[in-house]
Amino acid sequence: MAQNQRLIIVADYDCDGATACAVGVRGLRLLGAQNVDYLVPDRVTDGYGLTASIARRVAERGADMLITVDNGIASVDGVAEAKALGLQVLVTDHHLPGPELPAADAIVNPNQPGCPFESKSMAGVGVMFYVLLALRAELRARGVFDLSLIHISEPTRQEAI
Repeated sequence: MAQNQRLIIVADYDCDGATACAVGVRGLRLLGAQNVDYLVPDRVTDGYGLTASIARRVAERGADMLITVDNGIASVDGVAEAKALGLQVLVTDHHLPGPELPAADAIVNPNQPGCPFESKSMAGVGVMFYVLLALRAELRARGVFDLSLIHISEPTRQEAI
């Protein structure tokens, strides 16, 4: 975000994926990301998960970072293609992983091996929400939200009415 990189969220096409995508896009923008977009694959033509062809479409759109929501934990080939294309990859998912984890830059999934997070039944939208909370905490620690610079004026009489 600090380098104004282009972030593209790849969502699943169900209600969990759609809400996770909306939370991700809105949350990242509220936290200061200037260049956030999304892609919702077509179930019929694209299949399920992050495929190599979807990774290529994301790269063609000029992305620097690909973020999955509600998918990606089993997308070994799709993540490998994204990495080969020079993309950074963050996988956020809640599904059970397969025998091999994708080689993403980071994976946030309460169901991955060794994860101590207690809520194993969380939906993908909840995982994305926790990612945003962690990002907000990191930005605060870095002093991005300097509250002394924010001026909140008292409402005028007309605005109060």
